[in-house]
Amino acid sequence: MQLEIGKIYTGKVKGIAQYGAFVDIDGGGTGMVHISEVSNTFVNAIRDHLTEGQEVKVKVIGINEQGKVSLSIKKAEAPAEGENDEKKPFKKERRPKPNIYEPKKSIPQSEMTFDDMLAHFKQSSEERIGDLKRSTDRKNGTRRK
Repeated sequence: MQLEIGKIYTGKVKGIAQYGAFVDIDGGGTGMVHISEVSNTFVNAIRDHLTEGQEVKVKVIGINEQGKVSLSIKKAEAPAEGENDEKKPFKKERRPKPNIYEPKKSIPQSEMTFDDMLAHFKQSSEERIGDLKRSTDRKNGTRRK
């Protein structure tokens, strides 16, 4: 019998290793269930979840070029109520905007006089230079008083 990816089969645990369990699939050969595919919860020791000779339902999740079969027990289990096999899209929680002071919008440049633009340029450049000096002082480990 040829195994098909995505199908669920019944098998018996043939052997247990530190990294996973080997399962004989009824009429289909042997595959391995990696420790990460045993349960939906964290598995520290695989022997806490499986024993040799135990009958399990497994889903074929892959077959490589050498014919090695990858199995999953957790994907063979029916999804819990309200869950789908497909991943649900992430919904961002809507939160109200914090009450933050925002300065008045500046006057459009077309309505500014040359003196207004010059004053605005001087103010913004002084702020930027001050920010650069503070940043440089922090990086150098010096402080001005």
